Parts: sequence; structure tokens; C-alpha cells
Amino acid sequence: MESTKDTAQHRIPPLAILGFLATIAVLAYATFVALLRTPTEATMGDIQRIFYYHVPHAIIAEIFPYVNLVASAVYLFYRTKNPARALVADAYALAAAELTVLFCSIGLITGMMWARPVWGIWWTWDARLTSFFLLWILYVSYLVLRKFSSTGQTQSLAAILSIFAAVDVPIVFMSIRWWRTQHPAPVFGGDGDLDPSFYPAFIWCSIGWCLWAAFVFVVRYKLERRRQLNEQAAAFATLDA
Repeated sequence: MESTKDTAQHRIPPLAILGFLATIAVLAYATFVALLRTPTEATMGDIQRIFYYHVPHAIIAEIFPYVNLVASAVYLFYRTKNPARALVADAYALAAAELTVLFCSIGLITGMMWARPVWGIWWTWDARLTSFFLLWILYVSYLVLRKFSSTGQTQSLAAILSIFAAVDVPIVFMSIRWWRTQHPAPVFGGDGDLDPSFYPAFIWCSIGWCLWAAFVFVVRYKLERRRQLNEQAAAFATLDA
């Protein structure tokens, strides 16, 4: 039978429940504002509302690579000096990489959903789309390396890959400034400046999806740490047998 201590360890903390409920509430209100309270855009019509989901996901997809980069650097620094601390950093790195792939995927899908009725095509190989797609490929490669590498240096190889992958982020961000692209101009401080009536929907959606990203990131980190600790416990048990 499972001990009382084990049951307590698997119990969901009240703070996590409150965080989840608060996140769902913000996302629900953001959806209400984006779909029902915000005026319809004059040129594109209702298809413009994808903007409130596409842009926050794209922004978050460009933040987590740097979380992955910092965690990977910490892992490389401590992997021989303090293996326990290195494992913690590695769990953060893996969670950040998975969130990068998730939000990149949603950004690509929502972008194509917008492009088909507006541009008449699902995809065009302009600088913004291509560099963002490359970001997705790099972090998919990161996860594949961690999953299928048979060497004993999997975490180290993945950490080195993360350094090169993060270089693509400023290219994605600056692509519509460096090159002429079919992608819309920057909506903040650029030629495509957003109408003030659209700000509430964008702000609420950004807050909601950032909260959701943070919540999922913490949960994924906790699961990875539990896997690491269980793996270590199993290894010690084998040695003691």
C-alpha cells in the first residue's frame, strides 16, 4: 500500500490549483474580449481576430529559447562541478525546449489560418516565415537528439545545440525590418500600428497565454524532476541490491 508520505508528495498544491483556475479565468475573459467586445477590423473582417492568438504565441515562442539557453549554459557549467545542480538546470532546459516547440507550432498553424483567406495561400517562403519555421526545426531537432541519442553525452550535446538554436531568435524578430517580406509590418511602433480599440483584446490575450505558458512550464519541469529523481533512486536501489 502507498504510504502517507508518498500520498502527500503526489498531492496537488493548493497554489497550483489557484494558479490554474486564475489562468483559465483570464483566458476565458480574453477570449470574450477578443471575439465579442473588440470591433471588427475594417479591411480583413473577423479573420483579423486570429491576431490576438497568433502574436502572443509567436512572442512566447521567442522567449523560451532564451530560458533554454540560460539553463543549458548552467548545465554545461555545473555538469562536473555540481551534478545535482546541473540536473535541475537540465530539467528547466528540456521544459523550455518543449514549450518552444509547442508555441512555435501554434504560431505556425494560426499564421497559416490567417494567410489562406488574406493572401490566398497557406504559406510563402519569406524571411519571417522561413526563419520562424527554422526555429521550430531547430528545437524539434533538440528534442529528437535528447530522445534518440545513444551516447552518454546527450544533455551536453543538446545544450551545445541550444546555443546555436537561440541565434535564430533575433533573426526572426528583426526579419521584417531587415528584409522586405510579405509578412505584415510591426504593429507596435511600425507602419502597421495597431488601432487603440484593439489593444484590450491583445493585452488580455497576451497576459492569459503568458500565464498558461508559465503554468505548463512549471508542471513540465516538475514532471521532469520527478523522472530524474525516480531514475536516480532506481539506480541507487540497483547498486544496493
